[in-house]
Amino acid sequence: MLCADQNFDIAQVIRFFRSKPGELVIYYELEEGEKSSSRGIVEVCPDTHRVTCFLEKPQQGRTTSRLASVVFYCLRRETLPYLSRFLSLQPCVQNRTLGLFWEWLINEEKVPVFGMKLPTGFQLIGQVGLDDYTKWLARYSAKQQGSAGKPISYRSYARVGLMGNPSDGFHGKTIAMTVSNFWAEVTLTESQSLVLLPHPLNDPTEFGSLQDLYCISCKEGYLGGLRLLQATCKKFYQFCSEQGIALSKQNFTLKYDTNIPRQVYKFFFPFFSAIVSATLKCLMKFFNITDRDLPKPIRANFILNVETDELFITAGLQDRVVQVYEGLVYMDFSKELMGKRGYGEYIPMDMRDLPTFWLAYLGDPSDSGRIHSNVRQRWLNGDADVVQAMKSFAKLTDQARSALERKDWPRLAELMDENFELRRSVYTEECLGPGNLKMVQLARQFGSSVKLPGSGGAVVGLCLDSERLMAMKDAFQEAGCVFCVIVPFSPTTTSSQCRN
Repeated sequence: MLCADQNFDIAQVIRFFRSKPGELVIYYELEEGEKSSSRGIVEVCPDTHRVTCFLEKPQQGRTTSRLASVVFYCLRRETLPYLSRFLSLQPCVQNRTLGLFWEWLINEEKVPVFGMKLPTGFQLIGQVGLDDYTKWLARYSAKQQGSAGKPISYRSYARVGLMGNPSDGFHGKTIAMTVSNFWAEVTLTESQSLVLLPHPLNDPTEFGSLQDLYCISCKEGYLGGLRLLQATCKKFYQFCSEQGIALSKQNFTLKYDTNIPRQVYKFFFPFFSAIVSATLKCLMKFFNITDRDLPKPIRANFILNVETDELFITAGLQDRVVQVYEGLVYMDFSKELMGKRGYGEYIPMDMRDLPTFWLAYLGDPSDSGRIHSNVRQRWLNGDADVVQAMKSFAKLTDQARSALERKDWPRLAELMDENFELRRSVYTEECLGPGNLKMVQLARQFGSSVKLPGSGGAVVGLCLDSERLMAMKDAFQEAGCVFCVIVPFSPTTTSSQCRN
């Protein structure tokens, strides 16, 4: 038997086995070129992890499963008598194999057997070629010499809500887009021990004086990214353990970087979710966790749970969904969909020939207002005005989707203005705050559409007149705001984010 990692975490396997009311089979996903007819193939329920079918070296076409059992099983004491019974039913010695035993136990006796995935390379000696031996020899030689693998780096990008927000937290619909102007990047490197490196600016551990600590803490708070790295790793291990994924005991070092302005983390740029998202990408790559193990809709829920369950950060799904799917994404968070399957309908949209969007934010976002105010409580109480407003946000989103598909930019601009006015009516100007209202008023002086892209502190707009756009930029900067033309990030036209 040849397994990709000598640090196989048997303790994690035993814990998973003891948590299930049945036996345990370890399996892995066949590599390209491996034939299912040379392996024992399992079909596993993705929800319960129960093995629904076991086929010993099946003929081609009998199953579509690419999950192959390895020679590693856990049996309860009360199941051992089945071995004697199976042997008594097989007078022919050639049929007395473990593969046929499990096929009989699962398919005929219906004994509950559960599967745990080994997300790493696996080969059986005697069924590999020279290329396979060469590959594994190179891998183990590198490990023996102590050379770590190449660093794995991923970026997650900031997003702007173009339509429908803030109805994503109210079973509404939204359209959002990732932008390459602002990003968070996480780098993972294999190492002897597990290390989380603090960011020199965002996670300060050394100060000139107690007064410096006081001033920095008052101005910037305690919103660094180190806790996000730690919480993501903790949740990742928990997820894999619960989902029956046997991780190897490889260690690593994590560090992060970002160009998201620190003073606006909590107002409108999804810094927290960007760090969590990029960290998750690195962990998935490092431990060979595939989209099948952690599908995109579930990945967005995972990121949200890291923030809400582990760090008690108030957040919604919109940011996490668009950072997972990337690009321009239409999202429907209807109560029926969320209740039935735990996630909404997420549809990537065509980003070709988009108009020029712009973004502006306050240099000091402290007066951006208490954006959410008591609206959520009113919604939970069934307030007719709030309930109707959220339905109206959803209708505007559907109309905006149609305008984007038709490339009807004047209509899209009108809808963005309607989105803001609807938000103003339900949240009130007092809650929106003078800073936000000032930016909206300034943009409209130049004939631009404008709305809030997130919780507040920033505005996003669509100005179809290039000369007015430049004049508006000057006006915003003179007013003490930061202004930039949005550079959309499209996963279909941009090279892979993974740099390893």
